[in-house]
Amino acid sequence: MASQLNITLIQPDIIWEDKQANFAQYEKYMEQITDKKEVVVLPEMFSTGFSMAPERLAESMDGPSVLWMKTMAAKHRCILTGSLIIEDEGKYYNRLLWVQPDGQTGIYDKRHRFGYADEDEHYDAGNKRLIAQVKGWRICLLICYDLRFPVWARNQGDEYDVLLYVANWPDRRSLAWRTLLQARAIENLAYVVGCNRVGKDGKDFNYNGESSVFGPMGELLWQQATLPAVHTITLDKQHLTNTRNHFPFLNDADKFIIL
Repeated sequence: MASQLNITLIQPDIIWEDKQANFAQYEKYMEQITDKKEVVVLPEMFSTGFSMAPERLAESMDGPSVLWMKTMAAKHRCILTGSLIIEDEGKYYNRLLWVQPDGQTGIYDKRHRFGYADEDEHYDAGNKRLIAQVKGWRICLLICYDLRFPVWARNQGDEYDVLLYVANWPDRRSLAWRTLLQARAIENLAYVVGCNRVGKDGKDFNYNGESSVFGPMGELLWQQATLPAVHTITLDKQHLTNTRNHFPFLNDADKFIIL
């Protein structure tokens, strides 16, 4: 396992349901990254905003949005991740993609659909977590509302090192966003990364961003509110190892299997 891992968060003001305009702004953001690009994170439904119109906006895994992700990952020689509206075998998913520079792609379909906004009426649920690997680091990839359900994120037997959430989390519930990200870090003895958006969407909801990175003891390492941001943070393996060795709380956790 490499001693360090760079993760770059892009916190945008998503242009409502305008894929090409969003791609153009992300391309500019990616050109601005001066640190070594390793993992670049975009928010939930980064090409459209949190839309309940999959019938009009969904694409297949061979569509232009996935192709754009593969092109950007190859061009910048990095892993690019974020979620899109995807149609697969006649069903719609809020699907996170983990796209490697060589085009290999891991997928995670959002498990917990946000019924308060009728997401469960428009999208099917996933049933399997994705724990990706890069440079020996293990990263558990989840989406927005999953943050409220700690069992789904539970780190059993040292399964992962980083818990990463992509989101469209409105500012009216920002206290929950900050608190739950920190709680997931503390209870799982892991780095937690939350990538959110700013601005106002097509339903007139406001977003304050507050994309954040917490350390394995819940210490705040970085946070940005209100404005668009591009920020690279370097995670340190030795700090994670020292924390887990000094506080071996995961050894005392309840053992269970998610069916």
